Amino acid sequence: MPQTDRPRTDRPLVISAPAPRTLDLIFTPDALERLHRRYRVIEADPENIAGLGSAVLSEARYIVGQPPLSADTLERMPRLRAVLNVESNLIDNMPYDVVFRRGIHVLTTGQVFAEPVAEMGLAMALNLARGIVDADVDFREGRERWGGEGNKSARLLSGSEIGIIGFGDLGKALNRVLSGFRAKIRVHDPWLPASVLLDAGVEPASLETVLAESDFLFVVAAVTSDNEGFLGAKAFAAMRPGAAFILLSRAGVVDFDALIAAVESGHIRAASDVFPEEPLPLGHPVRRLPGFLRSAHRAGALDIAFKRMGEMVLEDMELMDRSLPPMRCKRAERETVARMRSKPVTVN
Repeated sequence: MPQTDRPRTDRPLVISAPAPRTLDLIFTPDALERLHRRYRVIEADPENIAGLGSAVLSEARYIVGQPPLSADTLERMPRLRAVLNVESNLIDNMPYDVVFRRGIHVLTTGQVFAEPVAEMGLAMALNLARGIVDADVDFREGRERWGGEGNKSARLLSGSEIGIIGFGDLGKALNRVLSGFRAKIRVHDPWLPASVLLDAGVEPASLETVLAESDFLFVVAAVTSDNEGFLGAKAFAAMRPGAAFILLSRAGVVDFDALIAAVESGHIRAASDVFPEEPLPLGHPVRRLPGFLRSAHRAGALDIAFKRMGEMVLEDMELMDRSLPPMRCKRAERETVARMRSKPVTVN
């Protein structure tokens, strides 16, 4: 047995508070066995980490989860090295000034969702372009339109003009899955210098340009204190008639009533995997809105993505155990983390 795999009596202590995830969800059986072999794992109520007591808090090296932490609780955790967020959203629920001053890493595994969500975004764009779901429903109900008659509003994704708002992990993954369509891709991301976008093979652009010049517009930006609800009636009116608006990140960046109105008027078509309330009330008008493709926040919720989380967590904890920096999870940045405003997810 390799030296690093031997059971130890001095195993580091991990506080497990991953809700709404569970350890069984994010770790394969083999990875969960590795976790328990290498660490002492104490499961905790995320809302009451302070209640674990001084004996536990003083020994804790890692927290797996995203529980709220007060400055007083952190003061009682002198050995804490990292909070490993497995929900995917960085949440403004701890005193980040204290965290950064202490050199505690706040890490997120959210990049595991980038590829699955990007593929769903591609599927949504193709459906809005070709009316696949509506055509299938028509066929089932015996009112299908054959050949060209069923393609009067169809268009090609290939060779089109595409806009992307936001260019984090999801934006980059989306750019990769779109690479074979010979499209002109413009990106707006005020947090990135133009050279980063140019190196990725996309054209840096203003918000006004991506709104006005896109046949397909993908929104993959996180919700921050700077952009809550920034896509409203004025933005939708600026879009090309018949353009497709595809929302993949969080509903908080959109004025949803204005989006519904823009689709209802026939000016644009839309697709969304996220909504202002989840689950959405049965009587919500978007449920029956023609020209709107709906998905129940399932774009990234694949078992393979959840299991990748566990591997990332283990790999980074093992690096930090050797006094090396974490390399697999994404680190919170002191300049931006407190601006995050995404709502925590409540279901897996």
